Amino acid sequence: MEEFQLQLKLNLGDNNQTFRFLGLQNENLKIIESHTPVKIISRGNDIILSGEKEEVDKTAKLFSKLKEIFEVNKDITTYELRYAVEQFNKNPESDLTSFFSNIIFVTPGGRQIKPKTASQSKYITSIRKHDVVFSIGPAGTGKTYLAVAMAIVYLKNREVSRIVLTRPAVEAGERLGFLPGDLQEKVDPYLRPLYDALYDMMDIEKFQKLKEKGIIEIAPLAFMRGRSLNSSFIILDEAQNTSSEQMKMFLTRLGYGSKAVITGDITQMDLPVGIRSGLVEAQYVLNSIEGISFCYFNEQDVVRHELVKKIIKAYENKDKLYSEHKENQRKAF
Repeated sequence: MEEFQLQLKLNLGDNNQTFRFLGLQNENLKIIESHTPVKIISRGNDIILSGEKEEVDKTAKLFSKLKEIFEVNKDITTYELRYAVEQFNKNPESDLTSFFSNIIFVTPGGRQIKPKTASQSKYITSIRKHDVVFSIGPAGTGKTYLAVAMAIVYLKNREVSRIVLTRPAVEAGERLGFLPGDLQEKVDPYLRPLYDALYDMMDIEKFQKLKEKGIIEIAPLAFMRGRSLNSSFIILDEAQNTSSEQMKMFLTRLGYGSKAVITGDITQMDLPVGIRSGLVEAQYVLNSIEGISFCYFNEQDVVRHELVKKIIKAYENKDKLYSEHKENQRKAF
């Protein structure tokens, strides 16, 4: 039988604290076990750690940090727990407690809106500190969703008087005349992701009233030309599909007391050949201007299905994989 160098008992608290910590059918404990070589046994309200001293001490520190997280935020999901453990393994000195207590607001249904990764947390901090924030990264990293959440908070706190959400329609060309229906029917399909985010966070009736009063406006980018937007929280979504001229036009709409968040994925551009992306250009034209912040995300920040991370990573490596495939074919013949 294998002999362990150290065995350590930790108490998780009362029955409610222990159940919340361990999860249904010890689901949380299994996640922690999968990220450490230490053997973990649950007995009542205690857990017993067994293994090499260095690893046991490290895992005990992890449990201490996780207990603090569960005390300040009782709604930790399995995804968030897994992320917390991964971040701890990368840097045991990470301030996970303040990260997981960074709740943006609570929806009418009682759900907490909060960052789920360190990059998302930095993104929220950047929006609070800067008047113009660029958010660049793959789909599923919460760029637009968190921007909409912050816009709602600023509106509720009366830090702005309205929310303006916009994105290029029909890729970058905005050729709305070729689509069936009236103007609203033409543009709505392209603005649907923005509606979805708002519906997820607000009472639908309240949203409709605010929209009717013009306090919340959702419109294609072409409608921004010639306007000056004061005391507004403005979000430009799918910004990779703006031209250089469109990006300049949008940024110069910013009025007094306003904030602008620009989101996009530069790996998914639909611009015609020869048209320079305004989002790509902005990275080197504006990166030295005080008051403007650039936030970047990668596949580790994806908060959708676990497979989405792997899909994004695979497409990032597609050229290498294609070359290997062609080389294997050549050798086969």
